[in-house]
Amino acid sequence: MTKMSSIPISPPSNNDINLRRFFGNLLQYKWWIIGITLIFMTWGWIYGQLSVPIYQGDALIQIERRGTVNPLADAMGGEAEDSALAEVRILRSRMVLGQVVDQTDIDTLVQPRRLPIVGEYVQRNGIARPELDNMSPVGWLLERLPFNLLDAIGFDQSVWGGESIQVSELAVDDEYRNVSFTLRVSDTNAYQLYRGDEPLGDGVVGQDERFLDGAVTLRVAEINAPQLSEFNLTKLSRTAAIGYLASRLDVIPDAARGSGGTGIITLLLRGENRAEINESLNAIARTFLLQNIQRRSEEADKRLAFLEEQAPVIRENLNAAENRLNDYRVEEGSVDLTSESASLVTRFIELEERINELEVSEEEMSQRYTRNHPAYQSLIRQRSRLLEERERLNARIDEMPGSQQEIIRMTRDVEVAQSIYVSMLNRAQELQVSRAGIVGNIRIIDQAHVGGWPISPNKNLMLLLYSFLGLMLGTTFAVVLGLMKRGVETPQQLEELGLPVYATIPQSESQQKLVRKVRNRRDKYSKSVIYGALASSDPTDGAIEALRGLRTSLHFAMLESKNHCVMITGPTAELGKSFTCINLAAACAQGGQRVLLIDGDMRKGHLHDAFGGSAEHGFSELLAGKIEWHEAIRSTEIEGLQYISRGKKPPNPAELLMQKRFSIFVDGFSPEYDLVIIDTPPILAVTDAAIVGKLAGTSLLLARFQVTTSKEIEAALRRLEAAGVNPRGCILNGIESRLARQYGYQYYSYSYS
Repeated sequence: MTKMSSIPISPPSNNDINLRRFFGNLLQYKWWIIGITLIFMTWGWIYGQLSVPIYQGDALIQIERRGTVNPLADAMGGEAEDSALAEVRILRSRMVLGQVVDQTDIDTLVQPRRLPIVGEYVQRNGIARPELDNMSPVGWLLERLPFNLLDAIGFDQSVWGGESIQVSELAVDDEYRNVSFTLRVSDTNAYQLYRGDEPLGDGVVGQDERFLDGAVTLRVAEINAPQLSEFNLTKLSRTAAIGYLASRLDVIPDAARGSGGTGIITLLLRGENRAEINESLNAIARTFLLQNIQRRSEEADKRLAFLEEQAPVIRENLNAAENRLNDYRVEEGSVDLTSESASLVTRFIELEERINELEVSEEEMSQRYTRNHPAYQSLIRQRSRLLEERERLNARIDEMPGSQQEIIRMTRDVEVAQSIYVSMLNRAQELQVSRAGIVGNIRIIDQAHVGGWPISPNKNLMLLLYSFLGLMLGTTFAVVLGLMKRGVETPQQLEELGLPVYATIPQSESQQKLVRKVRNRRDKYSKSVIYGALASSDPTDGAIEALRGLRTSLHFAMLESKNHCVMITGPTAELGKSFTCINLAAACAQGGQRVLLIDGDMRKGHLHDAFGGSAEHGFSELLAGKIEWHEAIRSTEIEGLQYISRGKKPPNPAELLMQKRFSIFVDGFSPEYDLVIIDTPPILAVTDAAIVGKLAGTSLLLARFQVTTSKEIEAALRRLEAAGVNPRGCILNGIESRLARQYGYQYYSYSYS
């Protein structure tokens, strides 16, 4: 039982069409999308494998809240301690990082010369250097290349897995810092040093070698690489090395200690070499700790020096005060203090001690803060209040009797000087003890630890991102290609141009296979190509069912035609016109009609390929009078179907068609056949179709789905109408079945089970 084409249904809404068209384009170009996605996925995998792994190490430091060696630290409040932010700045300072550079070999770079692109991967994975002799397949192939590939990629100079050198010392003058030198291995115990292409001299492993008049000193401890292997040596400037280290260092403080934080600082260092990361991190933490201890020791030393400087002066003042008091008592006799006078002296001594302490603190604070600092201003206010109280005590003393005034002042001077001197000695002893026990307020909680897995690249994420990018690009490509197709897509578009649509022919996958076989010259004589008409090889194909519907439509359309001749043309080439003519003729012949199929394209016609014949002795020879009609007509395996090939390519096809012989031929053969189908070349390319159309009883115009544009249809109509040919209707060919629903039509079928 046969399949039958259905009547087109009303089109869906524009939004529905746009959405369906979008998914239709994705389905149409699915292999492009899959291919692009796979290409990007493969590139993502390769990029992930070739990328240099970056490791990260971490260390923990705590800034503890401890008392200082300053007895007045509590009076100054929290301002006396460095903030966590200040410690972070110190950690990243050139002072700390510079000492780390001096302690380690960060400023000495030893970089092996690697193969292009894959060199780092080869060395990282320990891939050994291959032996490329003439006996190996690779060596045999390399010998036959027109150029030396090994020299082009630097095979001999490159470093492979397991090959290395150990440089124990590289010292250069300032002018040669950041300058790259090349070390080329001579053998396991010798090498040559180059600056660019300039040889600087030879060296021996284990010895200090000097180059450039002593400006460069190099000591290579070990060579584990074959002859001609090259390594680049660079001594960075101190500034460049500090910048290189700082660019890889992150210092992350916890919440500020004053707001309840722990004072924990995390050090993070990234790099390619795990051993270098571990060494550098520990050096940073150790240097930070030592400079903190050194800074606190310097503070204690400054306070102690100040006290030792003031002690002799205070001692002289004490001796002078005692001498004056003794001399006065000798002169005046025994004079005792009243209870009120003794009370004033005691209070005066307390004030002087307090004022002296504030002066010492002010001296220390002036080295750390400006006078506008809140802590400094608080100290000044305290000292001002004490000075005012001392003035009031002096006023009370001035009101007392003369003898009491003198004895009070002298006694006060002695007691104050003695108290200050004793206090200063005690404080000096305290500072000496404190300095001996200074440990700083920095504590290293965790030594450096480097994770076993790199933090980048994230190969899984990279693969996912590249796959997603490929999918997006593939989808965009499909959408753009879909938008670029401005051809007709619905019968309504053709009917708006005044052309009734006689048939909509779906694209046939079976025909695509036949076309590929026809183009494959190795299968030129296979049976499937000889019987190339799809109506014969696959009569139930959807395209053939549509052509059977066209056969019925033609039957009624030709009732009033002047002859049985049907001319089929199209605006341009590659629309499926020959396919339509061949299978329409076969379908009509299978329906019991006597059909003659003529290849009217005398330039590029290929109808003979579908029937396994040759182009010679065909239409062009017949029109030129070289052969008779019975010599041109050929039979096929399909009963009732005969054809005439295009013949040899003539120099003037249009002139042959305009001769009277063609008109006689049409008038003579039309009664002999129920249907004569003439396949003509594109009307917009040549005028052959216009000449044939004037003699044919029925003319049809063929358009291809999403290929032929409305403007091409209009131009073809104008060309035909100018020649006096009025096409009876149009055929829409090549509709893709997977897109049929989105444009409002579909083919229904039934068949034998």
